[in-house]
Amino acid sequence: MGHMPATMELSMPHTAAAAMPHAAAMPGFGIALGPLLYYWPREAVLQFYASVADAPVDRVYLGETVCTRRHEIRHAQWLEIAQMLRDAGKEVVLSTPVLVESDTDIAWMRRACEQDDYLVEANDLGAVRCRAGRPFVGGPHLNVYHADTLAWLAGLGAVGCVAPVEMDGATLAALAAARPAGTQLEAFVWGRLPLAFSARCFTARHHRLRKDSCEFRCMDYPDGLVAATGEGQAFFTLNGVQTQSATCLDLCAEALDMARMGVGMLRVSPHSTGTLAVVQQLAAIRAGQRAPAASGITPAGAEPCNGYWHGRAGIAWEAPA
Repeated sequence: MGHMPATMELSMPHTAAAAMPHAAAMPGFGIALGPLLYYWPREAVLQFYASVADAPVDRVYLGETVCTRRHEIRHAQWLEIAQMLRDAGKEVVLSTPVLVESDTDIAWMRRACEQDDYLVEANDLGAVRCRAGRPFVGGPHLNVYHADTLAWLAGLGAVGCVAPVEMDGATLAALAAARPAGTQLEAFVWGRLPLAFSARCFTARHHRLRKDSCEFRCMDYPDGLVAATGEGQAFFTLNGVQTQSATCLDLCAEALDMARMGVGMLRVSPHSTGTLAVVQQLAAIRAGQRAPAASGITPAGAEPCNGYWHGRAGIAWEAPA
């Protein structure tokens, strides 16, 4: 896997702030780093999060959400990473698996939900039930599309919710306006879109292997395995039991508009390249040092997309004005 670039926190000096009086009026937003969706070697994971500790990230989600057969980083090591990031001033959230179908999945979900040292991202209703009565963040796969659902989750303990990745801008604005008091909305703004999960492992199937004897082939694809149509168009990305977009969502140009509508946290999804550079760009936009624009960064040469935001097919790209 390619080199994980380190990054430095962007801070605006007082002289720059004085020269840019509009910066004080810029709407604020937090920058979140979503859970690592791919299977990386242990040293690559540790190196990546060591870089994250010095990055202008406010919240970091940790844990295996895709496949609990992946064992390079076990629960105790995720907790060590969590403590390191907390010591660096980051808010840490433990994420639960999305597709819970085995005893191993249930065990990871319970370990995350039954502790109170860190906030939890509940990615299925089993985790919501396990966590009920204690604070949690509703994950993007809970499919919260309207305020009644968000209010129901808030009544169970949700302090925030990640909007579904297919949500368009107008619907997100309506949800933000109607959200219960004290409930934070988070939106996915950069990375390959996590679209669906299946009991079948597509990466293993690609290699004509059984799911239970997959040889951990996911590790051969640090940003997933791109699948093309019969006409040769990149269409999906296979990531074990998860199906992602082949294109890379880029809503960096919409960051300030999202903040104005009431979205408090913007999520960047980890990839082997580009992730922390996008974080830097969002930090610069937040500080008033950079005009909102598309990041121009995609993992592994993927094309950008933002179709869902505009109410179009998700694979579409509409260049920001």
